[in-house]
Amino acid sequence: MTAAILSALKVLTQPLGDPSLRDVGAPQREALSAALRSNRATLLQRLQSDSSLQEARALRGGAMSEADWFSTDTTDATWSFVQECLLLLLALARHLSVELQRFQQSAAPSTCKRPPPEAAPPLPPDVLSFSQQKTVGAALQFVVCLGLCPYLAPGVGVPLPHRSAFGHLVEKLVCGEAAPAAGRRLLTTVNVLLRLAEVASLATLVFTQHLGDLMAALSQLGYRPHRAERGEPERKTQELTSEERQRYREALRSLLGKVYQPIIIKELLILQGGPKQPGAAGTSSGSSSRAALRSAPAWLRRLCGQLLSERLMQPNGVQAVVRAILGGGAGDESDWRKCDGVAKILVTCPQQSTSEESYYRQVCPQILNLLHFADKLTAQQFQRVATRAFLSVVQEKPGFAQQYLLTPLLSPLLSCTTASNKDHSQTAVEESELTRCIEDVYKIWVVGNSSSAPLLKSLEQVIPVIFKLLCFSLQNVSHLRAPCREILLWYLRHSETPDALSTLRRLSGLQGPEDSMTSELSFTPGSDGGARLTFRESCSDEDDALYEKLLGEQQSLQCLMQTLAEMKDCDLPGEFFHCLLQELTSWTAAEDENQEDEEHLDVSAMSLLEVEQQLLGRATTRGQRLALLQVLAVMVESLDHTVLLKKHTQVVDFLSSLFQRACVGLDQAPDLSRRNPVESQMLSLGMTLVAALLSGPQVRAEDYSSMCGLLPLLETLSQMHPEGVVQQLAFNLRAVIATQGAYRPETSTADAKPSGNPPGNPPDRTNQKLGTESNGLQRSPHPSPGSPRNPPTRQPSSEGSASGVCSHTAGRTNATGEFCTTSNKAFSDWLLEACDPDIPTRAAALRSLTQMVQKRNPEAVQAQEKILRLFQENLEHEDSFVYLSAIQGLAALAESYPKRILERLLKDFQHGPSLPTSNKQRSLETRLKVGEVLMRASRALGELAPHLGRPLVGVFLQGTRDPDQSVRASSLSNLGELCQRLDHALGALAQELSSCLTALIKTEKEAEVRRAAVHVITLLIRGLSDRTTQVLSDVLLDLYRALKLVVVSDPDDVTVVHAQLALEELDDVMRSFIFPKQKLEKKIVVLP
Repeated sequence: MTAAILSALKVLTQPLGDPSLRDVGAPQREALSAALRSNRATLLQRLQSDSSLQEARALRGGAMSEADWFSTDTTDATWSFVQECLLLLLALARHLSVELQRFQQSAAPSTCKRPPPEAAPPLPPDVLSFSQQKTVGAALQFVVCLGLCPYLAPGVGVPLPHRSAFGHLVEKLVCGEAAPAAGRRLLTTVNVLLRLAEVASLATLVFTQHLGDLMAALSQLGYRPHRAERGEPERKTQELTSEERQRYREALRSLLGKVYQPIIIKELLILQGGPKQPGAAGTSSGSSSRAALRSAPAWLRRLCGQLLSERLMQPNGVQAVVRAILGGGAGDESDWRKCDGVAKILVTCPQQSTSEESYYRQVCPQILNLLHFADKLTAQQFQRVATRAFLSVVQEKPGFAQQYLLTPLLSPLLSCTTASNKDHSQTAVEESELTRCIEDVYKIWVVGNSSSAPLLKSLEQVIPVIFKLLCFSLQNVSHLRAPCREILLWYLRHSETPDALSTLRRLSGLQGPEDSMTSELSFTPGSDGGARLTFRESCSDEDDALYEKLLGEQQSLQCLMQTLAEMKDCDLPGEFFHCLLQELTSWTAAEDENQEDEEHLDVSAMSLLEVEQQLLGRATTRGQRLALLQVLAVMVESLDHTVLLKKHTQVVDFLSSLFQRACVGLDQAPDLSRRNPVESQMLSLGMTLVAALLSGPQVRAEDYSSMCGLLPLLETLSQMHPEGVVQQLAFNLRAVIATQGAYRPETSTADAKPSGNPPGNPPDRTNQKLGTESNGLQRSPHPSPGSPRNPPTRQPSSEGSASGVCSHTAGRTNATGEFCTTSNKAFSDWLLEACDPDIPTRAAALRSLTQMVQKRNPEAVQAQEKILRLFQENLEHEDSFVYLSAIQGLAALAESYPKRILERLLKDFQHGPSLPTSNKQRSLETRLKVGEVLMRASRALGELAPHLGRPLVGVFLQGTRDPDQSVRASSLSNLGELCQRLDHALGALAQELSSCLTALIKTEKEAEVRRAAVHVITLLIRGLSDRTTQVLSDVLLDLYRALKLVVVSDPDDVTVVHAQLALEELDDVMRSFIFPKQKLEKKIVVLP
């Protein structure tokens, strides 16, 4: 009987068979109407005459007898056709229900025998084949298109014309004025579809293809207000009773609870419609679903908003919303804008919620659960949404975030500081909890990278525990080592300097053990490569306990030094070193006072308790001093001077601390016998370092300004130090700093007699003079463009001014003096001509200076700072002859001194020109010129590209997000030239490059930038050649899909050509990889 009903449905829905009805000259509407009438008449005729359809006729008659909605006198051909479809579908549903009930009764254990194990279970009678499902699906499509969608109110659901061109024809074909009324037609269709949904096999066809239309119809029947709202046309339909409306409301609620929630949410979003602005939907050039969204009525928007809020606040509602919008689990790609949009939805408390606290109490745990997906296909999207939502809640609702997000997330780490062994269990925190907590902290803080105050404050509480865990991971094989190190580095880099210094003091043991682990707890290796927190037994032997304590402190210091050694791009290690030196200086000053107090202390007048407290205080103070000295010793031993004294100001601060310690007690200990020889040697080395700084070839005015803080200390040493050599050296250094290099001592400090002058009497200064001749002093490194070209005069530069000071310490008096006092006239002329207003003269001078830099001219090497400034200034010149010469010169400088020059050029490319005389209005043009310099420098790096290219890659990747399209294109061009030479060093950067390039190809609006992104892929493949499959193995498929996307859908022809060239390069690489060249060679393998 099922086959008979399906045969009748097939007759009703089959295409036209009569050629007379398919006349091309007839209008499409008339042809379709004739086809519907012909198929209906054919069905009725065959039901009466065909014996194979007798069962179908009987079932149709039974359905018709119960259908009070069936009308035989309607004049609308479309509704007559829909009625026949509804009758046959109802007959099919009734038949399948009866057969399924019989099957369930016959399959009961008491009425049937158990089949053998090898036999397949019998199929239920409601299972339809593919061809049968296709027939039923066609009938359902006719029912929905002709009997449901035309009777929906304007703005309710997706209109038929927005789905296909056939929709316009259907709208014109339907005659709504004929009986029955349009409202009753919609009511009848919805009732039949709900009846079909009671059968499982038919419900699948209804819900998978027509769920949105059914939801729209139920919403209109159950919630559309009786009175027309503003902007809605007047209604001429018969109103429903309150009982009918309530029944359809319950049907809608039941439907929403049955279907997979992400699908429900997606359909509700479509049903809610687009923005209120007219024509907003038509402006989108995206998919047809976006174009179909138009403004919905106000009552429908309110209903959909309420239903969406209910979906969100139910259990696992957050996951359902994320899956619905991002297509989670289906492999759909989503960009960061969608993730941010979902995060904003999750953060906003809906109006239907009873209170904000109840909403966040229910939603926040679900946000944390989004971080724990194991499926790689959805984990990345879910983690991005969870991170953005987490950070948004912390920023907008810090109170709720602390209660429902931060505290639950950090609870395993907080338990490490508050755990107690009340339950007498061996494990305080399990390995899985600790691992998940560390991974979540890494995702939120490091990957999210938001340095807000609540995040930093909450992370500060658990930093000692994370540091202990890092120390443990360094002593064992653990996968927690990398995330713990990254978390600690992120906190130290993003926290304020005082907070970071306080944290370093706590981690190094110089501050009280607040928020730290107790001695009863310790980390032990876990079974999965992690760690777990356990209670350990107390050590009975005091020696063993002391040994474990000292070993733990030593390992902690080594771990801290390894962490600071990785902060080469940060000033925090130098600041911490300077802070410890200042503390050491203050203790040195207080030591003399404590000695005097101890000498005058009357122990006989004190009680035993007071004496004990006095002795304990002294022991504590000495212990703190020993700990400070230990930290300083480990820092000096473990860290390089480039980390401790990275900046010039940090070197000056170090010298200031050194001189302060030397000045302590000068008024109390003038006798040489009481002076510490080590302190005298340290003071001499410090002055030697000052002299080396002053005799450098690139001493700037800012360097002299930073040294002004040394002037009072040097004056004290020159007047009160008992050694004459130190007095003389301090006086000379103070004079050079005070005059900013204009002072030139003629007497060498090596001639100073070691007998020394009495304290308070400065050395003889009558034979020293200031070299401030009126025709010789010139502070600017090059004259102004309008000045006359006079012969250069002798300039008392910083090199010459400090030569006498350097002679005592470095032993290079003649060499330094001769070079400083003698000047090459030709080189000076080139410097002057580089500032000449005549363009050819200036350009020729710039090119000559470029040649000197390339040939490593000694004078050019000494004056490279001046040459660099000249090139930077001429880079902003309007004439191309001049700025191209400057570009060539800067490229030569970068090739000769890549590490220092590239750092300066990268700052200019990132933030604009840094010279005080730079024209800020032309900053963009100057940045592009610097980009050209960096491109030439990238080409010239050669084999040094893997070593020096990482900072360049970082800056160029940041440049791809610049607001100006020219800078983005320039950054991509430079990135391609550099990556072409990085070779195997690209492996660590492959993921970042792929994400950046594919995102630009898909989302960039400017064709110029898309061309550059595609060209970078071409250069990558061309540079790697046969090594492409090795270096880019993880991202090669993503790059190939991006190129294919450009070829298929990019509107710019040039970009398409670039993509085709890249695909040709990739094709050659893959052909050589799959079909390698045959080589006639033999391989001899020695077996072990």
